[in-house]
Amino acid sequence: MTALSATLRQTWVITLRDLKHWQREPWGPVFNILFAVMMLLIFGYLFGGAIEMPGGGTYLPYLLPGVLALTMMFGIDGTMSVVTEDTKRGVTNRFRSLPMSGLAVPLGRAVADMGSSTVQLVVLMVGGLLIGWQIEGSFLAALVAVALLLWLRLVMLWLGIFLGLSLRMEGALTMVQVLVWPLGFCSSLFVSPETMPGWLGFLASWNPVSATATACRDLFGNPTGITSGLLADHAILLAVVWPAVLLAVFVPLSVRAFRRLD
Repeated sequence: MTALSATLRQTWVITLRDLKHWQREPWGPVFNILFAVMMLLIFGYLFGGAIEMPGGGTYLPYLLPGVLALTMMFGIDGTMSVVTEDTKRGVTNRFRSLPMSGLAVPLGRAVADMGSSTVQLVVLMVGGLLIGWQIEGSFLAALVAVALLLWLRLVMLWLGIFLGLSLRMEGALTMVQVLVWPLGFCSSLFVSPETMPGWLGFLASWNPVSATATACRDLFGNPTGITSGLLADHAILLAVVWPAVLLAVFVPLSVRAFRRLD
C-alpha cells in the first residue's frame, strides 16, 4: 500500500508539471483543436454534398463522430514529440536518477494529456452542435460515447509514450505521422467501409479507430454507414476490447522502455 501511495503521489507531481507547461505554452492544444475544426469544415462543407451514405442519412451526423475519433487518435504524435523532447534534454534521465516508480513518469504524462483531451473533446462537440450536428440518442448513451472516445485516446497516449521513449533517431516523429495518416483514413472515420474495394473495406472494418467511430455514431443516434458485418453487430464491444488489448501491450512496454533508457 505504501508503494502504491508513493506511486500515486509521484504521478500527481508529474501531472502538475505537464499541466503547468500547457498553461505557459497553450498553443499546442489550441492548434490541435483548430486542426480538428478545419477537418470538420473541409469534409463537411466541401466534400459532404458529394458523399452518399449507405442505408441513407446525411453526411454531417456521420462525419462529426469520425472527426472526434480522429482527434483522439492524433494524441499519439503530440505525446511522442513531448516525450522525445524531454528525453533529448535529459529531463527523463533526471527523473530516472530519483527514487521514484518507473510507472509514475509515463502515467503522469498520460493523466495530463487526458485532461487536455477532455477539453478538446468538449470544444469540438459544442462546435458540432453549433453547425447543425444533433445527438439523437439518450444522455446516458452520449456519455458512454464520450467515455469510448477518451478510452481510445488513452491507448493512443500510451502508444505515443512508448514510441517517444523507444524511437529516438532523427525523423522519428515524421515517420510516425506518415504511418498515422493512413491509419486514420483507412477506416470508417470519413467514409463507410462498404463503399471501398472489398480488401480495403475489410482492413478498414478491423481498424480499432473504426470500432470507436461506429460505436459513437450508434450511441449518439447518428447514421453509422454500416448495414451489415462485424461493425454493425458488435461495434461497442470492439470499441472496448481493442483499446484494452493495446493498453495491455503498451503500458508494460512503456514502463520497460523508461527503465531501460540509456
